[in-house]
Amino acid sequence: MAMMNDGMPSDLERATMRRVTLRLLPFLMACYLVSFIDRVNVGFAALQMNKDVGLTASMFGFGSGLFFVTYFIFEVPSNLVLEKVGARLWIARIMITWGLVSAATALVVGPYSFYLVRFLLGAAEAGFYPGVLLYLTFWFPKSYRARVVALFMVSVPAASFIGSPISAALLQLDGWLGLHGWQWMSIVEAAPAILFGGLAVFVLPDTPLQAKWLTAEQRRWLTDRIKGERDGERSSSRRSTLTVLIDKHVLAAGLIFAGSTGASACLSIWQPQILKSFGLSNMETGLLNSAPFGVAAILMVLWAKHSDRTGERVWHLAIPLAATSLSLLLAFTAQSLLPTVVILFVAIVGTYAIKGPFWALSTEWMSTSAAAVGIAQINAIGNLGGFVGTYSLGVIKEATGSYALGLLPLALLTAAGTMLTLAFGLRQSPAEIARLN
Repeated sequence: MAMMNDGMPSDLERATMRRVTLRLLPFLMACYLVSFIDRVNVGFAALQMNKDVGLTASMFGFGSGLFFVTYFIFEVPSNLVLEKVGARLWIARIMITWGLVSAATALVVGPYSFYLVRFLLGAAEAGFYPGVLLYLTFWFPKSYRARVVALFMVSVPAASFIGSPISAALLQLDGWLGLHGWQWMSIVEAAPAILFGGLAVFVLPDTPLQAKWLTAEQRRWLTDRIKGERDGERSSSRRSTLTVLIDKHVLAAGLIFAGSTGASACLSIWQPQILKSFGLSNMETGLLNSAPFGVAAILMVLWAKHSDRTGERVWHLAIPLAATSLSLLLAFTAQSLLPTVVILFVAIVGTYAIKGPFWALSTEWMSTSAAAVGIAQINAIGNLGGFVGTYSLGVIKEATGSYALGLLPLALLTAAGTMLTLAFGLRQSPAEIARLN
């Protein structure tokens, strides 16, 4: 396995993994960054669009949440197709179609066209994130996965960190060439997805054996390492897709992830309006909105590296989930801008800190034969949390006028995720958790 006698990686392993990381991760991170900007920039569009096309808070929440419904419906089929046709072509297809649909947000004229665009955007993007997670298992041994997933997922907070001021600046184009600022934002921010989709065909090899930028020795070592780990999985009959979908560990992992995803998706979409409610300008809102995401990007990588170094997963999930739940509950105490920003800051950092350890643990629970379905099912359930959080906040805000009350369902969801993490993680050892084969 190209390991030195003291258990440290050999020169061959270090050189191989360094090259794989540098060749694949930057491009995948850029793709996901663009993806997430296109997904959540509707939060900034709402600062102008809701008034222009007549959207109430509940209409906006429902339409924004529809993205997660179709994402849920098409996620597992998308991952199964990726496994058959290869990551290169399927990721390219996903990116080009979501770019075109995202640009079509500029055509929204009322609630029903808004619902349609968000519905189609979820269907177009479905499978990208779990597809990349599956793709990474083809290239990275288990001991690398928490930090690699965390590095990849830096794109999520980075998208809000980078995209918030850009989106706010594009809103200033309001009236140029007869278009509203939110229409310009939709068109400009969709273009990179189409460009990167075309590049994916040339940049992403499907397997290490196709990577011409690795030496023959490196290709052989990496292929053997991944194959050895797969062969080391407990062998049993291959379980059906339905059996994997309803396995209790997959369902529990999905519910745990729903808390984190629901909170991060809801805050990414609604936080600009929460901050704007304190009388900030669009540009002030954009700059203040970006700050916690920048810190979260750094801390999620450090937290994942610590999880890999210690080999501990359960508490690395439970602690940030509990912190998120507590901070969202404390939203009731915030009556001014500063405490609101602090509470949202803690919640955002918590939602992203779990990502690396969570997916490292989840993929360790599953064998290769179950990974495509299992990863997609977990992420699909998680995205339903995005719909619940986004829609419920809009309904509660419209009924009560309170954003704090609207955050309560997310506080309860992340609290439930914390308890499930401890129940499944502490009561069962890895050897006692039946692998999905």
